[in-house]
Amino acid sequence: MKRAALDREAGYRLLGELAGPRTVEGTLAGLDRLAPGFADWIVTALFGGTYQRDGLALRDRQIATLAALTALGGVEPQLDDHVRNSLRIGVEPAEIVEVMVHLAPYVGVPKALAGLRVAAAAFDELGVGPAETDGASPGTGSGPGTAEDGGREGGAA
Repeated sequence: MKRAALDREAGYRLLGELAGPRTVEGTLAGLDRLAPGFADWIVTALFGGTYQRDGLALRDRQIATLAALTALGGVEPQLDDHVRNSLRIGVEPAEIVEVMVHLAPYVGVPKALAGLRVAAAAFDELGVGPAETDGASPGTGSGPGTAEDGGREGGAA
């Protein structure tokens, strides 16, 4: 393993690869106007530091990030970004769904469902989705755990 280091340029390159130029140019500029220097610190420390470490492939880091953000809850904008980032680097929609489902016994069904709702919204907007779906978004519309079935099938969690 290489020693920990912060590489600002590598951080911005990686963020561009993961999130695309819109995030690098737009979102970071908006954050910098609100909290000068904070966006640069995030990119340098996170994408130029933590993400540059040996030991996990980028794909694995993204899956770990999806799990962590889902477990935290209340960070839907960041989770949405990382769902999109994961798709951009080749993580399949069905894999993202399975991450959320796998988390349910560890972090609770409500947090897993919230993660699934974020993923479903991103999938819908991007026109992608898991291979086997009935078209219903998790926790909305029809299907298990919704008002349509009286909240049964785990909907009370």
